[in-house]
Amino acid sequence: MQYKIRYRPSFSTLFVTLKPGQSITAEAGAMTGMDAQLSMKTAFSGGFFSGLMKKFFGGESLFVNHFINNTKEPLEVVFSQSIIGDIVAVKLERGKELNFQPGAYIASTDGVKLGVGWAGFASWFAKEGLFKLKVTGPGMVFFGAYGGITEKEITREMIVDNGHLVAYEPGVKMSVSMAGGIIGSITSGEGFVNRVKGSGKIYLQSRSIDGIVKFLSPKFRLR
Repeated sequence: MQYKIRYRPSFSTLFVTLKPGQSITAEAGAMTGMDAQLSMKTAFSGGFFSGLMKKFFGGESLFVNHFINNTKEPLEVVFSQSIIGDIVAVKLERGKELNFQPGAYIASTDGVKLGVGWAGFASWFAKEGLFKLKVTGPGMVFFGAYGGITEKEITREMIVDNGHLVAYEPGVKMSVSMAGGIIGSITSGEGFVNRVKGSGKIYLQSRSIDGIVKFLSPKFRLR
């Protein structure tokens, strides 16, 4: 399989070329175009009950689409995300995991398993939900976010503003605290923040959906 991510970072689009016999799985609605000779099958994401868990607790679609090349020539399928931003590809070795915040997952290759894990009350308090989408290798996984995406290695504690954490490895733990004292947290506009610590990689998005909503909301109020 070959892939290219074009139009980065604002309008990133994933172009995947499948060789004969290869396939890729994608979030429902992620496909923007494909060669007509490709076969597409829709299934519950990880089975019926697992799909329900991902839908109601992981913030993902109930279904996923499988794109299969049953021909004797390479064929292309194109994926994008509903928000404006970047797309990242990560290769997961066998047994390696990556946790996603709701809505980040786009697609993955054969061998990658999708599941739901407990995110904890800290995640819920940070408005990220009680559960997280968990992907396990081996294989390639593609995910996206609003704005640009930064990969950072965590070796000690780091503060991350709510809404900017896209994905993280299982060795990274999250807690929530005030940005400063009570007065400082209120007057600074930061309020509560995520504290991530441990050992592993995290992926941060440069923009926040909550931020753009707060910016636009006053402009749509009736006068």
